[in-house]
Amino acid sequence: MSHTGIVKWRGKMIIWSRGRCKDENFVLILWLSSKNSAKMKIFNKSILTICAATLALYGCKGSNEWKVSGEIEGADGQTMVLEASSNGRWFPIDSAKLSGNGKFSFAHEAAGYPDIYRLRLGDKSLYFPIDSIESVTVMSKASAFDSEYTLTGSESAEMLLHVDNRVREAISRNGLASLPNDTLLKRELGGMMLGDPAGIVAYYIINKRVGGVALYNPENKYDNRIIGAVANAFDQYRPNDPRTEFLKRLFITNRRSGNGKVTTIEAPEVSLFEIELYDNTGKLQKLSEVAAKNKVVLLSFTVYGAEPSPAYNVELNKVYDRYAKNGLEIYQVALDEDEYRWKQSARNLPWITVYNSTADGVKYLDTYNVVSLPTTYVIANGEIATRVLDPAQVGQEVSKYM
Repeated sequence: MSHTGIVKWRGKMIIWSRGRCKDENFVLILWLSSKNSAKMKIFNKSILTICAATLALYGCKGSNEWKVSGEIEGADGQTMVLEASSNGRWFPIDSAKLSGNGKFSFAHEAAGYPDIYRLRLGDKSLYFPIDSIESVTVMSKASAFDSEYTLTGSESAEMLLHVDNRVREAISRNGLASLPNDTLLKRELGGMMLGDPAGIVAYYIINKRVGGVALYNPENKYDNRIIGAVANAFDQYRPNDPRTEFLKRLFITNRRSGNGKVTTIEAPEVSLFEIELYDNTGKLQKLSEVAAKNKVVLLSFTVYGAEPSPAYNVELNKVYDRYAKNGLEIYQVALDEDEYRWKQSARNLPWITVYNSTADGVKYLDTYNVVSLPTTYVIANGEIATRVLDPAQVGQEVSKYM
């Protein structure tokens, strides 16, 4: 929103325009002589229009840019390079020589679709995602630039950091050679991708290689099934993304029938990862059984005692009241520390509520990539359909599958 006007000050007509672009305020001031007041009145409207347009042009310059900034400890005098990729080939798009405090900042025009970029310091590289025009912050140190760092600023950045941390843990535990056959890791990463198959992090996981070892091998039946789910989601939600055709070719080329011949079946098999927890009445509730009995299931992870919980459950209740009669069920996983207080709250809710105690651990959170609460998924016809990032959009997302 912008405001414009004309005032008289010290014998001159002052034209001002004030506006806001993203998180910054801008004020544009022009002044003209007031000698010809009649002519001034004639052009008042036109000048105000030009002033407002000029504000929009100059005040919001750079609004279509994303930014990556941060601090690298112990990198005084070293050159950091910002790189993008094209068909697997990395090329520099900017660079900066770091000073004693190691602070840096790059800004670049948004590509129009999510992408993966990387920062290179010497022979070490650190990867980060950009969805649109967000600002990502990187904190690290020169001696462990690609292994001891943090990414903040977006959910995708936090997800990608989680992926890389889990991969490093798996390598430390079992060695690099065992990485492609680490079923625990593959199941967790597979759950992350199926939770947001059209996300840039899913693409990153599929194409991730460590020391020349690929995490996901398209010739492996299970791996290619996950690749197919991601390819299908990109085709549905990102048809113009330059990576979509690559993913589709990767999946189709490696999908084979029982006799070894290539088949062009494009519909991927999407799994639903099981959750088995007890509800507030002491009954064991299996997510797979709930999904089989209902057309759509909202899988909700929350903490009833948390501040956002009441408002979040109000949104869920609106959706439940509207669609329960049409085949909607809610399967809500509570992670409260106080089980008694959870039961008191759960008894007043009309949907299925189960309790994930400290003894149950974090396996379900890891499987469904729960990095913040509340987290919500839509399960349609027994399969994970989408992850709902904004609780206010739950009703809109559910309506797509009813």
